Amino acid sequence: MSEKSTLSVKLREKGKFSRKEDEVPAVLYGAKRESLPITLNRKDFFKLYKEAGESTLVELDIEGKKDKPAVLIYEVQKEPITGNILHVDFFEPNLKEEVEAEVPLNFIGEAPAVKSLSGTLVKNIYSVIVKALPEKLPHEIEVDVSKLETFDDVFYAKDLPVSSEVEVLQEDDAVIAMVTAPEDVDAELEKPIEEGEEPEVEGEEKEEESEEETEQNEEKKEETS
Repeated sequence: MSEKSTLSVKLREKGKFSRKEDEVPAVLYGAKRESLPITLNRKDFFKLYKEAGESTLVELDIEGKKDKPAVLIYEVQKEPITGNILHVDFFEPNLKEEVEAEVPLNFIGEAPAVKSLSGTLVKNIYSVIVKALPEKLPHEIEVDVSKLETFDDVFYAKDLPVSSEVEVLQEDDAVIAMVTAPEDVDAELEKPIEEGEEPEVEGEEKEEESEEETEQNEEKKEETS
């Protein structure tokens, strides 16, 4: 996002909130700012959150205040069943210091190994933690799976296209995506069973044990008689 999105919010008294259908309580805090209780419009926030996520700076237009702090959406609390937003935390970072944020991965393209070889695309990681100056944080990172031409091709974390100003805090050899070969079920069933590979049947084993026990019991009876 080239320009910061802006969200209008209102001040509220600390510890007080008259919950309305379209209003959500929130709080703004930062390294150089005291905790500031605010409220926001649910629909406006949902639209902004969908666009910005948690790794893009947004501006808060606070009613009655001249400054518009640049903040990150730090935490969003939701109702478990309905998914309705219950509370939002905004964090105002120091723009001159690096911060860590979770950035979603956006899978694009079509893997030739899927299209031509009938393989299955496997996505192992859907987001990564990155470190950068707040204004350099990416909104998302693209994963171009069109580079997966064979079953031997793997998209690693080290392959993620980020600028030199962004550090991905993920092991370089972490597998982001790959294509697995289709399973040939018919071929597996047609494989001959080699000697010594016959499955052990639990019932037969017990039956043999019971016959041995019967013979031993008969021998004991003959000895006692």
